[in-house]
Amino acid sequence: MPTNGERYIYVGNGNKAAVKAIGLFRLQLDSGCTLDLEETFVVPSFRRNLIYVSCLDKFGYCCSFGNGMSQSLDVFKNFKAEVENQLSKKIKAVRSDRGGEYYGRYDRSGEQRPGPFAKYLMECGIVPQYTMPGTPSQNGVAERRNRTLKDMVRSMISHSTLPESLWGEAIKTAVYILNRVPSKAVAKTPYELWTSKKPSIRHLHVWGCPAEARPYKPNEKKLDSRTVSCYFVGYSERSRGFKFYDPSTRSFFETSNAKFIEDVELSGREPLRKVVFEEEFVNIPIITTEHGHIMFNDTIQNVQSITGIQDTPEIPPTQVMEPIQVHQEVTQQPQEPQVQVPLRRSTRERRSTISDDYVVYLQEHEFDMGLEDDPISVSQVKQSSNSEKWIEAMKDEMKSMKDNGVWDLVELPKGVKPIGCKWIFKTKRDSKGNIVRYKARLVAKGFTQKEGIDYKETFSPVSSKDSFRIIMALVAHYDLELHQMDVKTAFLNGNIDETIYMVQPENFESKDSKQLVCRLKRSIYGLKQASRQWYRKFDQVITSFGFKENTVDQCIYLKFSGSKFIILVLYVDDILLASSDVGLLHETKRFLSSKFDMKDLGNASFVLGIQIHRDRSRGILGLSQKAYIDKVLSRFGMSNCAPGDTPVAKGDKFSLHQCPKNELEKKDMERFPYASAIGSLMYAQVCTRSDIAYIVGMLGRYLSNPGMDHWKKAKRVMRYLQRTKDYMLTYRRSSHLEIVGYSDSDFAGCLDSRRSTSGYIFMLAGGAVSWKSVKQTLVASSTMEAEFIACYEASNHGIWLRNFVTQLRIVDGIEKPLRINCDNKAAELYSKNNRSSSKSKHIDIKFLVVKERVQSLQVSIEHISTNSMIADPLTKGLPPKVYHEHVTHMGVVHIDDVSE
Repeated sequence: MPTNGERYIYVGNGNKAAVKAIGLFRLQLDSGCTLDLEETFVVPSFRRNLIYVSCLDKFGYCCSFGNGMSQSLDVFKNFKAEVENQLSKKIKAVRSDRGGEYYGRYDRSGEQRPGPFAKYLMECGIVPQYTMPGTPSQNGVAERRNRTLKDMVRSMISHSTLPESLWGEAIKTAVYILNRVPSKAVAKTPYELWTSKKPSIRHLHVWGCPAEARPYKPNEKKLDSRTVSCYFVGYSERSRGFKFYDPSTRSFFETSNAKFIEDVELSGREPLRKVVFEEEFVNIPIITTEHGHIMFNDTIQNVQSITGIQDTPEIPPTQVMEPIQVHQEVTQQPQEPQVQVPLRRSTRERRSTISDDYVVYLQEHEFDMGLEDDPISVSQVKQSSNSEKWIEAMKDEMKSMKDNGVWDLVELPKGVKPIGCKWIFKTKRDSKGNIVRYKARLVAKGFTQKEGIDYKETFSPVSSKDSFRIIMALVAHYDLELHQMDVKTAFLNGNIDETIYMVQPENFESKDSKQLVCRLKRSIYGLKQASRQWYRKFDQVITSFGFKENTVDQCIYLKFSGSKFIILVLYVDDILLASSDVGLLHETKRFLSSKFDMKDLGNASFVLGIQIHRDRSRGILGLSQKAYIDKVLSRFGMSNCAPGDTPVAKGDKFSLHQCPKNELEKKDMERFPYASAIGSLMYAQVCTRSDIAYIVGMLGRYLSNPGMDHWKKAKRVMRYLQRTKDYMLTYRRSSHLEIVGYSDSDFAGCLDSRRSTSGYIFMLAGGAVSWKSVKQTLVASSTMEAEFIACYEASNHGIWLRNFVTQLRIVDGIEKPLRINCDNKAAELYSKNNRSSSKSKHIDIKFLVVKERVQSLQVSIEHISTNSMIADPLTKGLPPKVYHEHVTHMGVVHIDDVSE
């Protein structure tokens, strides 16, 4: 039936495709039979026929494509074989409409005769359930799923620049996504019901986004281009990789090496396309099943056109069922009503995948479908594959609460509102990523506390990294015993002075007194004063055993017993014990175990994310963050990057001119996680990597508005860490134990403010114990002034170190003035005499305190040559050879390269 030319379908770039005719479309099949398609739109501009079939059960979906409806039986046979082989289940019923592909075609008399599909069901003993003609609502689940698929495909195609002929790839991707997200009817994802594993969605990308991919080319020549500009159209069906469409060759290829260009705004010249589908609204009944949970395969067969010209070459049809691993038999249970848990969604703006100058290689563990995240609620715990272990961890936590007498159940006084509580779950892993234990922690919702009513003071001291490194240097020098202990439920030991009421913990409410609340007698995790109360309790207990607190760092304790001594380092609930005598060490352990619920971890090997390596025969101790650096490199897609020689090149300049200058450039930079990268590098620098202090501090100055040059410099630091991740901050036994400082400065290195950068480093037992690189607070008018200001910064920290080590009473050399080396002769002379000149009269009075410290013999400023200035890498970029020499003198080397 021809039309009057007023019917159109909106496609592609917004143009209209005219419908030339609507009516019966008869196909002559190879079997000699004919297939009639009613209400068929004839659109000559379409170069493939849009025919697909979708089938699903209540818990999973599949979508298949073929050359008409005759392949429905083949699709079903494949699916049936897979269900029976993988799940050892039998299909008992099939629900469908009365389409010819399912029921059978009509004969000349108008009666519908059973076809091959219906006959096959009868042969297999499967009960067919057909909807009545004209009542699609009887198969509402399938009809509603068809609509969902079409909605997703419409959105995917409309927001891309790909031809509509790739609609089949879009549907396969839509099904792939649906199988990995939960629904209201079923809390678990179809993928999990099929494989008994929680799916990962970290590898998902925007369909149709541009990409730079590197396909496998066995005959590739040296000068050939390594990457192809293409579009992402789906996921590999049998491998861990992605599928791409190359518009230049109009072909598909698969690879795992690609850079995805996502979050690209649509151009004003590319309006959204209006893709129209015939919609049919139906009522969806809730259908239950007695059978096990089954997830249909994502896709069964690729698209082939029935008639017409095909302008897009397709890859050969392949079976694309994902690999299946059945770990346990799926139990048949009646469906229980599930309480809908609202998803926690962050309000922070999501940023795109990490980019790189080259191809970003997808890490295998990032594509691990079996990786299970920690649950965030009790309901998720019950649905977890490790639910028994999590529940056991919750019981252990409640036992700790009972043993410590944390609360009493009482009636809530009138006018008082209790604070809430929540379960926190964490999988504890060792330095190699292996699961050590499952930990459940009950925490109070301290953010609901009111100051002055529920708490007064919250301050609690924390041991500094400088103190930790000094103790490690002393352990290496004196060959001390070094052990580690962990306080179980440390915060539960602290008493509270305020009256606080809390609701009963979820899943552990008292059966007979659910209306009662918990009146807290001890501090609990989450309370604002919990950390302070724990510290007060521990300080009271440990000082009663003869330990003396270090007043400079209140988390360091020392005890002498004749010539024997033991040092205790407290970091929240982690305890390090360094002792010159094994007997005194075990005596302290027994005392702590009698006062608190302790876990003895033996020789210290992994503390605060830092690995401790010892070679006692050579008197060497090394601190390594290799595991942490590997994690950082993996997080930012740099695990396979080329190793770098230095973190910063000599002559590298940084300025605000390298920052984005308009909103478009700022928007483009939002694709890169610059702040996260600098923060990750900062932790490595603070703990063990003094060699990157300058560049990390420099890059940190541009956190508010970083530019592409800054991002590239950050990646250079990661490449350097790739080469030196096996390096350690090492300490060794020395003939003369003394703290020595080095102070240096550049001159007007900041191009924006013309301020200089100060840097200092203090050495003990052959390794760095303190360092800092910081921009000065004023503009220096000469190199002498810049160096003198740097000496001021160094002397400030030197006084802190001197006071701290003095209270340890085991470093004899600390009684002498603390030596700070400087490579500027004028600054040295200025610090030692009271004379001033016209060039130094303007120096701020606060910096003149250096002169007083020199005169009182607290510090001593000494001149050395620039070649011996270890602090030089903390103020500027250096040539590789000079840089590596200074880093070696810092003690940052491979442990095998250290000699006695």
